[in-house]
Amino acid sequence: MFWYPLLILLVGLERLAELVVARRNARWSMERGGILTGQGHYPWMVLLHTGLLAGCLAEVFLAGRPFVPALGWTMLALVIAAQGLRWWCITALGPRWNTQVIVVPGLPLVRSGPYRFGWLRHPNYVAVAVEGLALPLVHTAWVTALVFTVLNAVLMVVRIRCENRALALLDEVA
Repeated sequence: MFWYPLLILLVGLERLAELVVARRNARWSMERGGILTGQGHYPWMVLLHTGLLAGCLAEVFLAGRPFVPALGWTMLALVIAAQGLRWWCITALGPRWNTQVIVVPGLPLVRSGPYRFGWLRHPNYVAVAVEGLALPLVHTAWVTALVFTVLNAVLMVVRIRCENRALALLDEVA
């Protein structure tokens, strides 16, 4: 069972790497006149994602959740795929990717990487949703998977509306 806490630790370290990239990208955006919006929901996102990692460990250890190979290995493959999609998004957006909503007037929408698919406007959130469901289920932490998925869906409604308003603001500025 030692490997599951290691997996959670690795995902946590990946989140810290994202924050480093986001901080660097925020400076880049602000130096170019970036507009920061939607700060009210951001602390809730941080709390939810931290809670996901803590919930995975707590539920597995406190409720004695077993590792079920057929489920666990499938979910691990989804976690890895979600990480790949997430970093594809980060790479495609380059210095415009951020954990906060920051838009830079005058820059066109990104149409490369997963953003070239018009039917998938927010591929990074697909990665978040898949990972949030799959990571707990690697070790059958179904309560954590359910709670995260429901709360994340509510938060994503707020977040996507915020992003869409920010992008519409760019049209007004241009």
